[in-house]
Amino acid sequence: MIVIKATLENLKQIVPLFDQYRVFYKQASDLKSAEIFLRERFQNKDSLIFIALSEGVPVGFTQLYFTFSSVSLKPTLILNDLFVHPDYRGQGFGALLLKSAQQFCAEHEFKGLALETAVDNPARRLYEKMGWEKDSHCFHYFWSAQ
Repeated sequence: MIVIKATLENLKQIVPLFDQYRVFYKQASDLKSAEIFLRERFQNKDSLIFIALSEGVPVGFTQLYFTFSSVSLKPTLILNDLFVHPDYRGQGFGALLLKSAQQFCAEHEFKGLALETAVDNPARRLYEKMGWEKDSHCFHYFWSAQ
């Protein structure tokens, strides 16, 4: 059980997991579009992806996006995606991916990590167990252009 920082060379390993992640969130499977999307993230250096491997087989990933905190004058990361293949859940891969993101954040002096999740997502227990705190001092809003 290891986690690696993904590069463009890992694209083919990530695409099936990324597609399954999107299907989990009620999107149609689309491997070609998933590959294009992830390739663009790598080429534009828009995100950072960690892959969890079990005996060399990719079983999960997390994708972090870069942003900034104007108030603290520091970069911060948004943990946008976290997925572990259903056959590997409950074995510590999610926690290992979260730890890798936290370690990267600390080593590179980022302010912290932010995430948003559905109120019924069972992963909430893992986040809270690993020291993530639910915002109680602010509201999150979203405006949709579509």
